[in-house]
Amino acid sequence: MSLPPPSYPAPRYAGEHGEVSAMFRPATAEPDFVSRPVDTDGPRVSGGTSYHYLSTTASTDGEYGLYRVDMGPEAGGPSTHFHKAMSEAFFILSGTMRLFDGEKWIDATSGDYLYVPVGGLHAFRNESGEPASMLMLFAPGAPREEYFEGITRLGDLDDAERAEFFLRHDSFFV
Repeated sequence: MSLPPPSYPAPRYAGEHGEVSAMFRPATAEPDFVSRPVDTDGPRVSGGTSYHYLSTTASTDGEYGLYRVDMGPEAGGPSTHFHKAMSEAFFILSGTMRLFDGEKWIDATSGDYLYVPVGGLHAFRNESGEPASMLMLFAPGAPREEYFEGITRLGDLDDAERAEFFLRHDSFFV
């Protein structure tokens, strides 16, 4: 019994010769945003976390968002949460990142990968005394850069504003 060939999505480009539309970003590019410390009841954020906006929902027309996150030693991260509208994936580039897969914490190192489907519980943080770097992929894309930048200002929000912020950014903490 042979399997049917894999199916591809319907074509979305109608041209016959292709186009020049690729975007290159060198590894030496400065981060798009560097977080500042914040002390709130929401996700734990520590100074020294840099975000590189590699592919945003705007640049991919909503297909996905890809971000490089460079965390300094002992940098925090969000507590256990889930998303109702998007999946999230983590690929560790360097260092040791603590990833929560919904059941247990894993010390993930270079080359390790975690996929979290829509609704999957997860969390991450760098508890090591060394820097760590990872790629985060969201699919479909969402304006996560607004979330990354907004979490540093949670201390300025009241409880209702904070709840609205998390709802607007599809982040449900447990």
